[in-house]
Amino acid sequence: MSNKRFATSIHILALLAKSEDELLCSDYIAGSININPVTVRKELSNLQRNGLITSKEGKNGGASLAKSPDTILLSDVYMSVRSNAILGNAPNDPNPKCPVGRQINRELEKIFLIAEDALLSRLKTITLADFVSNFD
Repeated sequence: MSNKRFATSIHILALLAKSEDELLCSDYIAGSININPVTVRKELSNLQRNGLITSKEGKNGGASLAKSPDTILLSDVYMSVRSNAILGNAPNDPNPKCPVGRQINRELEKIFLIAEDALLSRLKTITLADFVSNFD
């Protein structure tokens, strides 16, 4: 997962939560985040696919939350953009004859899972409403 995708998705959801029943277009959202609307549309599509938002196409279209901000957990957002473990994957192909090399990837995977479990456990305690309460 890219930190940028998580941050972008949280920004989108915070805007939608603050706008309540109003539909927001990708251009407006992109202006708030200061990124290309194409990137916003990609993330909107992903958030919709994961059941976090709904969208309406057309001139009067836009996006809105699919459910109450009280029921959206930040762990849901994380999982919607997760593409690999938070610390990545063991990138090396170590020497299998080395006592460390032959075991390092297995042991690193354990650490990666521990870190991701800790992150998810914490994010499961924070709702979108909690997060949005930090903004005026």
